[in-house]
Amino acid sequence: MSHGKILIVTDDAGESFEILYAQHRFREAGYEPIIAATSKKLLNGVIHDFDPSWNTYIEKPGYLIQSEITFGEVNADDYVGMMLIGGRAPEFLRHDETLIQGVKNFADQDKWLFSVCHGIQILAAAGLVEGRTVTSYCNVRMEVTTCGGKWIDQESVVDGKIITAQTWESHADFYRDIFAQLG
Repeated sequence: MSHGKILIVTDDAGESFEILYAQHRFREAGYEPIIAATSKKLLNGVIHDFDPSWNTYIEKPGYLIQSEITFGEVNADDYVGMMLIGGRAPEFLRHDETLIQGVKNFADQDKWLFSVCHGIQILAAAGLVEGRTVTSYCNVRMEVTTCGGKWIDQESVVDGKIITAQTWESHADFYRDIFAQLG
């Protein structure tokens, strides 16, 4: 028996581990994860890793992952919540008006919004970090503060119906918070 659907938002250059981990954890917990992107296609995932000799993350090709629906096909009524995946995808997805309106619809309906790593760029573009305490990958924290949010250096942060995490290294804390809140 399913506890409901969770929308996983990503596209080309979405972080592979974050996508697959979300898909598997939600399935394991009895939810139906649905991957949404700008089009139905085989997405080119990436792997963001941390190398102590680099000043920022490194990127390698990741898994190919099939998207199931487009943003235009999403009806918030059908979902318990939305997961915004990191990687480089959010830097262009934050300009997708259909997605931004969809995120706002989820918020207006008091649905859960989960964001990991760079996914915060989409929440910020939708105007949903203002007045909130959140976290994200440390090097996109300026977008949080510029948009009126409070960024804290913590693996996972719960603020109402928004749960945010820093990176895939935060998965244990992030999903512990998600499933504690989902009940």
